[in-house]
Amino acid sequence: MDNSTIQLDPHGEALMQQFRELLPTLEPLAQKVYDLLRNAIQQQGIYVTAMEYRVKTEKSLAGKLERKGAKYGSITDITDLVGVRIITFYTDEVDKVAAIAKGLYSVDWQESVDKRKLHQLNSFGYNSLHYICRLREGSIRFELQMRTALQHVWSTIEHDIGYKGEVKLPDEYRRQFSRLAGMLELADDEFSRLRTVMTDYRRQIQSLVKSGRLDDVPLSGDSFRSFLATHPFNRLNKRIAAVNQAEIYPLTMMSYLPLLESFGFETLGDVQRFIEENSDDAYQLALSQLALTDLDILSESVGLQYLCLVYVLKHNGGRDGLKFVYDTINGKADANAMLADMILEQADSLPIQK
Repeated sequence: MDNSTIQLDPHGEALMQQFRELLPTLEPLAQKVYDLLRNAIQQQGIYVTAMEYRVKTEKSLAGKLERKGAKYGSITDITDLVGVRIITFYTDEVDKVAAIAKGLYSVDWQESVDKRKLHQLNSFGYNSLHYICRLREGSIRFELQMRTALQHVWSTIEHDIGYKGEVKLPDEYRRQFSRLAGMLELADDEFSRLRTVMTDYRRQIQSLVKSGRLDDVPLSGDSFRSFLATHPFNRLNKRIAAVNQAEIYPLTMMSYLPLLESFGFETLGDVQRFIEENSDDAYQLALSQLALTDLDILSESVGLQYLCLVYVLKHNGGRDGLKFVYDTINGKADANAMLADMILEQADSLPIQK
């Protein structure tokens, strides 16, 4: 809207002048509100997809005053001169951000509105939670908009298409908008529900691992990570490290998961039995390699590596099977074939029971 086409009455002009006088204080206020909320959200470990603030422009304010300036007695009656928008991934995180905001600012509950509870048709994109607030030490009021990413995307699409414009759309198009809005609202709710279900599942897995009921735990990324947290390879690692009085440095073992799955292991109970049945032979194979070296630093995955090598030898995996182990944990390289040949040669002199 071009300011030259806007005709303000004397009251509107007076409000605009008040705005110009107030303007130097609005940017520092917006920055302070933004910084307080951003820091608090980070401290609580909440990840938001976007957070931004803005000070109302003179052009935007002029349009507002032309339409409804008479309802405002003073410029401070306008509650969105400063606005902060927070966009989260999940609906429950909107409530978490709102709880943080209530602790930081004084909320004007009469002016605030939870548009999510209005249940208006075609209103998905406007289902934001709006708080009108002041700083604790006193300030003009400002607006907080809190919504999910899907709500924000839908609102942007509505604005771009002009769905909320002055032209009345045919019922056919309105029905299509309603159907799409309903689908997105359902998706928004389902993403939050699914995250809760998955969080509960991970907690259940952790509980089963801690209780030792490993046969009840399917082998997966989450369960294997929980299993590793119990340090199941520590005993074997210490035996191997003692050969050269070596130090053990931490290293993730998640890269071994595809290897264990290729062995046909389906539960953590299978992995536990794999450890128990092969640890002695894994130690002997490690001893045959390390005894003639002066290696004094070993990775935390050393025990698991030798367990896998022994398992392949016991199940007649041969050179290709051993090379597959090295290809999986180290990445494919010509040197892996040489390592496989070395293991085969050393295994011939060991009493590994198949």
